[in-house]
Amino acid sequence: MDTGFAESVGATAPNLTVIGTGYLGATHAVCMAALGYQVLGVDVDANKIERLAAGEVPFFEPGLPELLAKALDSGRLHFTTSLEEAADFGDVHFVCVGTPQLANSFAADVQHVDAAVTALARNLGRRALVVGKSTVPVGTAARLAERIQAVSPAGDSVELAWNPEFLREGFAVDDTMRPDRLVFGVSSRWAEQQLREVFAPMIGQGSPVMVTDPQTAELVKVAANGFLATKISYINAMAEVCEASGADVHDLAEALGLDERIGSRFLRPGLGFGGGCLPKDIRAFMHRADELGVGQAVAFLREVDGINQRRRARMVDLVRELAGGDLRGVRVAALGAAFKPDSDDIRDAPALDVASSLHQAGARVRVFDPVAMDNARRAYPALRYGDSAVDVATDADVVVLLTEWSQFREIDPAALGTVVARRRIVDGRHALDRAQWRAAGWEYRALGRP
Repeated sequence: MDTGFAESVGATAPNLTVIGTGYLGATHAVCMAALGYQVLGVDVDANKIERLAAGEVPFFEPGLPELLAKALDSGRLHFTTSLEEAADFGDVHFVCVGTPQLANSFAADVQHVDAAVTALARNLGRRALVVGKSTVPVGTAARLAERIQAVSPAGDSVELAWNPEFLREGFAVDDTMRPDRLVFGVSSRWAEQQLREVFAPMIGQGSPVMVTDPQTAELVKVAANGFLATKISYINAMAEVCEASGADVHDLAEALGLDERIGSRFLRPGLGFGGGCLPKDIRAFMHRADELGVGQAVAFLREVDGINQRRRARMVDLVRELAGGDLRGVRVAALGAAFKPDSDDIRDAPALDVASSLHQAGARVRVFDPVAMDNARRAYPALRYGDSAVDVATDADVVVLLTEWSQFREIDPAALGTVVARRRIVDGRHALDRAQWRAAGWEYRALGRP
């Protein structure tokens, strides 16, 4: 993959470290090395480090394996488990550690971010910039800045900034190389200059820069995710109204999207959102707002979350209705396991939630996904799996589209109709041409459509 950027990085560019090599960190490390920077990726998981160093990306992301191979071959990208080595090597340290949802709470678990920053700071003996990219509750940066200066041998020569990430799974390489905006949450002109130097290739290509304080930068990511979740849940709430009134939510969404004030993006009705970001981020946002005494300001997010969860239950209801009212013994072909196409991420995946619920209701479910099969099998061993869409659809009583992979959208309904027991399909993503499927003799149902 030719980035077209590498020649723009000068010989005096700062050395970069990336602490945490999960989805965000690995992508950031690989892309920055491909841009021409010297990069050291750091993780406490030795197995993950070994795999990356051997050229293996431990998750599915289009374009990243090729870019990893190029970065390793260039000699600009290395990996280690040593924070001492990282502190000695780096001028700018990006913290990309995960912040999952705490068990039995809406709060974000920031213990790994705290541990990584503290351990790094203890080894920083010269001037450096620590840059948080993890999604954290507002106020985390201020707390970590105090900790860094308290434990670092370099004291106040080490500064903390916040630079939130806005990656979309399936498009992470392009989102890193050509971000639609760069947000710098800084406390000094020096920190801003360091970030401008690090992101010079992107700025040179026209990516806009927003310079603000760290607390605003922390809020940008969760506020953006809250807004997107609200827009998705809004059209799905309209789907509930459409089902009750006989209206068509697909046409309603199209009409709303033509309004320039609203726009059509993220206004697609269907099964709702999932993954490792939106659900846990809006819950953590609610929790933090409660702690700050302004919980009522974002109380609507509880209903946003509730609408999203209800779509999964309603999807099961649609399958049950199409099957005649009883799911026991019904053979269901579940197309999709990942929470979205072009990803193998099954965290909080609506597809697997629906498949599991159908199984628990007595249906004989078989699942196929182009890339998420291994993850699905590990997380949902009780489900049955197949080798292709045609395989799982063979002798099926109902076909259910749960993840809108392009290969599922392009299925020939007439051809698929030759292998199923009954031509009945539930389109959970509004991704199929209803007229085409009905013309091929299929009984077609979708959330919010008559």
